[in-house]
Amino acid sequence: MTLNQLRAFLAVARTGSFTAAAADLQLTQASVSELIRRLEEEHGLALFLRNGRRRLLTSAGDELVPFAEASVTAADNGGRALRSLRSLDGGVATFGVMRNAGFYLLSDLAQEFHERYPHVRVRLIGQNSAEVAAAVASGELEAGLIILPVDDDGLEITPLLRDEVLYASRSLPPDAAPATLRELAGSRLILYDAHYGWNDPTRRQLAERARREGLKLDPLIEVEHVESALSLVARGVGHTLIARAVASSAACPSVIRTVPFAEPIYDTIALIQRQSAVLSPATRELARLARRTILGRYHAGELPES
Repeated sequence: MTLNQLRAFLAVARTGSFTAAAADLQLTQASVSELIRRLEEEHGLALFLRNGRRRLLTSAGDELVPFAEASVTAADNGGRALRSLRSLDGGVATFGVMRNAGFYLLSDLAQEFHERYPHVRVRLIGQNSAEVAAAVASGELEAGLIILPVDDDGLEITPLLRDEVLYASRSLPPDAAPATLRELAGSRLILYDAHYGWNDPTRRQLAERARREGLKLDPLIEVEHVESALSLVARGVGHTLIARAVASSAACPSVIRTVPFAEPIYDTIALIQRQSAVLSPATRELARLARRTILGRYHAGELPES
């Protein structure tokens, strides 16, 4: 069963005539007849009956129609996708990434995309996940990578992987037990992403857990970047929270130790776009590369397991 046979079959089913089907497909009538004959012989079933001058579907033909339509549609969509990639010789790809994307080995995403499609302009916006989500929802960005949870009204969200959040301190003993939220509430807490405050996805998780346990989290110091928080922790000023990818990176000073939480906390990385939105070919390809990069390197062991 070939795509040409299925296209001929559907054309005859639609027009009721080998002659009309041949005209639609820009083939000879003999070619259409031969395609149908081979398809019928292959399965030992008649697909059409002659009723006057029209060809009508048999019960076997009726059964084949939805499968033929699905096969031809899938092949046509695949062809269009490949053609759209081949035609990526202009336009703009707009894509948002969470602030700490570099720790997930996405820093070379723009370079890889540019090497593949040198004539496409790229807007790769690095922001807090809350702002990336808002920009995608408003249409300012077509798609993006974020940390959950975010306000997701109007968004299509595809979770990719989880990264465990760890308690980080210079004063932890080598055999330290997992941390608790009560210990965190009583510590000299240093938090980053100061501009977004408790709208930051990781902080939102903490705030919800603290509310359930009747605790209040008041950071001693708030800074904008995780590197600044790590620098303060390395000097013994206080303690912070970091994802495992950050803890395993060169940006984390060697004097800092980490432990998980007794009730684990995870940052979930997700791909987002607006619901029902059709991505431009350039942004769709950029999103595909981002997803492939983060999942491929995770499964290759280049990102820490959580």
